[in-house]
Amino acid sequence: MSDFQTSTHRERWIFQPQDLVNKWTTANRRSAEILAQYGTTRLKVDPVDGSISNPEPLPDHGTLVGSSSVKPLSCEEEQVMRIFYEQKIQEVCRAFKFPHKIQATAIIYFKRFYLQWSVMEHHPKHIMLTCVYASCKVEENHVSAEELGKGIQQDHQIILNNEMIVLKSLDFDLIVYAPYRSIEGFIDDMDDFCRAGNGAHQRLKDLHQTANSEVDTMMLTDAPLLYTPGQVVLNYKYYG
Repeated sequence: MSDFQTSTHRERWIFQPQDLVNKWTTANRRSAEILAQYGTTRLKVDPVDGSISNPEPLPDHGTLVGSSSVKPLSCEEEQVMRIFYEQKIQEVCRAFKFPHKIQATAIIYFKRFYLQWSVMEHHPKHIMLTCVYASCKVEENHVSAEELGKGIQQDHQIILNNEMIVLKSLDFDLIVYAPYRSIEGFIDDMDDFCRAGNGAHQRLKDLHQTANSEVDTMMLTDAPLLYTPGQVVLNYKYYG
């Protein structure tokens, strides 16, 4: 794996807080405009090349939109939706007993995807499953789409249909550096000291587990898009 300092993760996927707000606002506004024009926001995705097409205008478009009770989600409501499905990613990964690295990569893929798109344009349940599938591939823990879909009682074709649009939206920047690797580095640095006895080694194991749990919570915040993995680990007590 390449070094973080020269990675696309560091160069292209660490943002300032206002950058995130601008991206989410742009996607939300675009979806609201599509809803006003077509009466729906769901975009059609070509499963072969990931190309996007807008929905067809409804025949009675003018009458329907004027009287429709369908309203676009606010940016705040979209954020709640994203966090909900990020928690679902964690649940799926735990159910399959995937390593923390796969879980973290899938969540970061999901976060990056929705910097470009609104949850009103692409269903987050479908994108969530596709991110888990892509993460398993990249982290060399391959699980077939059929096995993943069967394990959570979902149509595996949904995963395959959205794979290309997810990869394109990530600009094919698939190498992700997770905070858990930084935790392991800190633990290794302390390990020799803790071998001295007095129960310190067991205490270190307990602290390792606690740190992983805290970072699991941090992964549901904006922190992975704002800070480097090492900073996430060092600052988790002061964020969120």
